[in-house]
Amino acid sequence: QALDAPLAADGAERPGVFLTNALTGWEPRKKKELPFPELEEERDRAERVKQVTPVLVILGNPPYNGFAGVAMDEEDKLLDAYRNAKQVQMADSRALHDLYVRFFRAAERRITEKTGQGVVCFISNYSWLDGLSFAGMRERYLEAFDAIRIDCLNGDTRKGGKTPDGQPDESIFTVQGTSPGIQVGTAIATLVRRPDHEPAGEIGFRHLWGVQKREELTATAETEPNRLYERIKPILPLGLPFAQTAVSPDWFDWPALPDLFPKYFCGVNTNRDAFLVDTDIDRLQERIAEYFDPGLSHHQIARRHPTAMKSRPRFDAEMVRDTLLRKGMALADTADGASGESGFIRCTHRPFDNRWLYWEADTKLLNEKRADYKPHVFRGNTWLSAAPRVRKGAAEPQVAITSHMASLHLIEWGSNMFPAWLRDLEISGTDTGVVPNLSPAARRYVDRLGATVVDLFHHVVAVLHDSGYRKANAGALSVDWPRIPLPGWPDGTAEGAAAALAESAVRGRELARLLDPDAPVDGVTTGTLRPEIAAIARPATVDGRNMAGDDFALTAGWGYYGSGGAVMPGQGRLVERPFTADERAALGDARPALGDATFDVHLNDRAYWANVPAAVWSYRLGGYQVLKKWLSYRERPVLGRPLDPDEVQHFTDTARRIAAILRSRGTGVEWIRS
Repeated sequence: QALDAPLAADGAERPGVFLTNALTGWEPRKKKELPFPELEEERDRAERVKQVTPVLVILGNPPYNGFAGVAMDEEDKLLDAYRNAKQVQMADSRALHDLYVRFFRAAERRITEKTGQGVVCFISNYSWLDGLSFAGMRERYLEAFDAIRIDCLNGDTRKGGKTPDGQPDESIFTVQGTSPGIQVGTAIATLVRRPDHEPAGEIGFRHLWGVQKREELTATAETEPNRLYERIKPILPLGLPFAQTAVSPDWFDWPALPDLFPKYFCGVNTNRDAFLVDTDIDRLQERIAEYFDPGLSHHQIARRHPTAMKSRPRFDAEMVRDTLLRKGMALADTADGASGESGFIRCTHRPFDNRWLYWEADTKLLNEKRADYKPHVFRGNTWLSAAPRVRKGAAEPQVAITSHMASLHLIEWGSNMFPAWLRDLEISGTDTGVVPNLSPAARRYVDRLGATVVDLFHHVVAVLHDSGYRKANAGALSVDWPRIPLPGWPDGTAEGAAAALAESAVRGRELARLLDPDAPVDGVTTGTLRPEIAAIARPATVDGRNMAGDDFALTAGWGYYGSGGAVMPGQGRLVERPFTADERAALGDARPALGDATFDVHLNDRAYWANVPAAVWSYRLGGYQVLKKWLSYRERPVLGRPLDPDEVQHFTDTARRIAAILRSRGTGVEWIRS
């Protein structure tokens, strides 16, 4: 809307409201003739406001649409100021195409470049406050405005819709009994430009949480800003975030993960999981054999396996199949070899969830096969997952451990897999021609301490799984690769550095075994189980008999197929209860780490896993609630069969691994924080 004061017949001014495109028409241009004089008059008056009238205050609730498409012409030029940063490093700038960003720029330009003073006050999606794509936008505002105040309204239902202490945190737009509002979190930004302009060196920031935030805004509307807002100086290397940013004082002195392990690989992305990935090797082999059967037409394969024959950008389904039919099917299991040939291999699909993958070397049957990754997957090598940033507010660890190729979605935001060892490709075909995946600086460091790449690798596992480290650096981890504190870095000469690294590496090895579902762990999955472990996730039935027959069918509603064949989590059947006296006695001093209550997790109406403590059930790794995610893929209509006894035991073992991880959260890196 554009406001003007047109003249009445008697010469007096009267207010007017004109509908207009607020993103265009700010610069003079050749006008097109409109079919109705009234429309031309309204357009001309609106453009007079944009081009002539001194606008001092711009208020708005601009539309949010992250898929608005690429801006064109005048709208696209609006974004140039936010793309071309001076000092701050920019990430992918596609997020700038969200519509609300264009409205911010139109308002900012009007106040700073035309009027020269004034106020912009918008309520909008809050992603721009610390998202890397918006770093240039924030840099611009620090230069263009004298005062910047942020009322962060939170209310993001995608993060559970909870306050930090677990209370409901609804959207500011929620209307009780009528509408829940919007899902994304929001913030009010107030940007002030004074006539005697001086760039802002800091921002004012406050959080508003819970269901009373609207009332709190009203009650504090006239409060002196210095009493209301925390003063924050945005940190340049982190992209000038307009929010409280948790980061250790020494963060930028620590090496980033790629500074230690320079070679890493993105996970495999099939785009066709339903066809190329399976828990059962025989079912996968049967599907692939049908695909390679020249006696079956493309149409017949499309009816049996629609995912395999649906063309997509860069994937012509029929052309790919014709190419592969001429080549023939590869059946060999190449999981432990250096071969780059096609075949059936083990893959880590999700945390604690290893499956089978048909890896094809020559076409786009796999959307991204990662041919450079596969030669380095061999028996004896170990990999950890990490991301260059984590979801806003994510507190869970991102480190999954595997010895197999991993899916791109092993962790929620795209897994980057770091190996301890690399195959020397000049000695391809053997398991002995390997070198440590170390940068020159990291190699000098471990050599001076008398350590190895394996010691450093497991120290990293310990650090990244330490809750204190993640809490102290939550803000930095949301915008940067993990940085790793190292005793005596970079030259390894600090007193006690070798002992400190060795102590942390021991803890990292324990964690790595617990995180790898293929690795037996004495007292947790094998041998004589510790009493507090044996009490957890016991397979049971409602009448006390042993599980048999249909008891193994997972039918409690844990998962279902959504649109596009994606598996979606369901509610399932979860019975919360207090610990029994026997369970309390067995858990002993481990119970405080496991929660105040426990759950019985049902397979169906008769069978369940008894005593899955609350903290074990809710444990998240890389964005996924581990146990619930695993169950969603095993619901009988999704899996196509009942569970087998080994799979029932796998759930039990995973719950016990998680309990052991939770019980020993301290990782022996207190020396880092001190």
